[in-house]
Amino acid sequence: MKKPTKDTMKASLRRKLSFLFSRKITVIILLLIQAGFVVLAFLSLYEHFVYIYLTLTALAIALVGYIASSNENAGYKIAWLVPFVVFPGFMALVYIFVKTQTSKRSFKKVVQKKVVQTEKHLIQNEEIFNGILNNEDKEFARLSHYIASFGKFPTYRNTTAQYFKNGEEQFKVLLEELRKAKHFIFIEYFIVERGVMWEQIFKILLQKVDEGVDVRFMYDGVGSQTILPGKYDETLRYYGIKCKVFNPFVPFMTTVQNNRDHRKIVVIDGHTAFTGGTNLADEYINAKVKYGYWKDSAVMLKGDAVWSFTIMFFQMWELDEKTSARYIDYAPHKYHYESFESDGYVIPYGESPLDSETVGRMIYLDIINKAKDYVYFTAPYLILDDEIITALGYAAKSGVDVRIVVPGIPDKWYIQKISNCYYKELLDQGVKFYRFEPGFVHTKDCVSDDKIATVGTVNLDYRSLYLHFEDGVVFYKNKVVSDVKSDITDMIEKHCTEITIRDMNERNIIDKIFSGILKIFGPLL
Repeated sequence: MKKPTKDTMKASLRRKLSFLFSRKITVIILLLIQAGFVVLAFLSLYEHFVYIYLTLTALAIALVGYIASSNENAGYKIAWLVPFVVFPGFMALVYIFVKTQTSKRSFKKVVQKKVVQTEKHLIQNEEIFNGILNNEDKEFARLSHYIASFGKFPTYRNTTAQYFKNGEEQFKVLLEELRKAKHFIFIEYFIVERGVMWEQIFKILLQKVDEGVDVRFMYDGVGSQTILPGKYDETLRYYGIKCKVFNPFVPFMTTVQNNRDHRKIVVIDGHTAFTGGTNLADEYINAKVKYGYWKDSAVMLKGDAVWSFTIMFFQMWELDEKTSARYIDYAPHKYHYESFESDGYVIPYGESPLDSETVGRMIYLDIINKAKDYVYFTAPYLILDDEIITALGYAAKSGVDVRIVVPGIPDKWYIQKISNCYYKELLDQGVKFYRFEPGFVHTKDCVSDDKIATVGTVNLDYRSLYLHFEDGVVFYKNKVVSDVKSDITDMIEKHCTEITIRDMNERNIIDKIFSGILKIFGPLL
């Protein structure tokens, strides 16, 4: 065996020291210290154990009644109530801690103030709405009315869209469009990681800064927490890129850390926008293999509908700003003087976890409930609430062809275990599931009846539907509808294996029990 040299020993020591003093280890230590203080507080009160136990038990009983009668989703209620049965006193303290945090309330107040301030710039063109209502489809008119009234996002015409069936296709066009930018580039992503993808984008952004283009870049404080160097936002600002970190991670026990910016948005000169499932990391364009072939999707919009994405970006960008931009300076026709082409109807929308509307969820329910012939989904994560389960099951039982494409190689093993429970429940009702054998499906697409489709960031799980900031686009009688259908049917016919009831029944008893236990806590994962 070769004896290690001084240089290799020094390099090994540097790696170990680097790991010990990394942000990840620091965060873990700080959280453990906080947990230790909680334990010490309990131990210091041990001599009064009986009185404290009785008090906390009475409090737990009262809270169980409060939770059971609340307007929370049923899945959330169960996820809370089951631990109350086992650890009533401890869970009483945890529940009070979670529900009374001032940081959450102040964050919600700031977000809602910005939304109210900007929503007056998102006005539904009544001529477009009346055209849908009187000449096209009253069922779609109802969805359009809901999104405009309660999501505050209008329906547009004068917009065309291009669908990308993988990250590689999108990346090529994204680079071309970024190079065309003359005035401003806005970018907002959940995950950013240095590599082939980011370095090419970064190079163009630096070039555009030199040309005087207003470049703004925002990434989530948790999505990129462990994969970007510390204070990377300062590095980007050094090069002239305006950069912000959304909801930066702090190593303290606070539920506001649950509300992540899961959006993926690029806006160029007000008339071109991108969104979809792809983040800015190499696995999304298969330049790096993590879970087999990474199947993703995205869309590019050109036209009036880009305006909604511009406003969405400002809603997040200006949360810590004392003044607001002059939004009209970023309108679609500010730097595009010709008329835009039109292809059907397009509704970009945003989703906030801090209001009472679950817009993305309601859009999915609307499409499922109105499906007459078929409804197809692609779902990287499947943790469903009772209403979506009921809607999918009823659609299948009433003769609608309901199909859901899921990953062959999951990126989170525990999510796969939970999903198995939903496969079994829905298979029994006639819903069909298809496993994408080459790898991981990350697309969040839905299409129905050759008329309507959605593409965006909203997963079929509790995090997307209830906890994250999300975005997506509804397409009606647009070319993207047929593109999404072709993509999903191509996956099913060429790359998928159908999951059967027999497959689910043949799982061993330990796996079934473990999956069932995990399912209870699915809404909190």
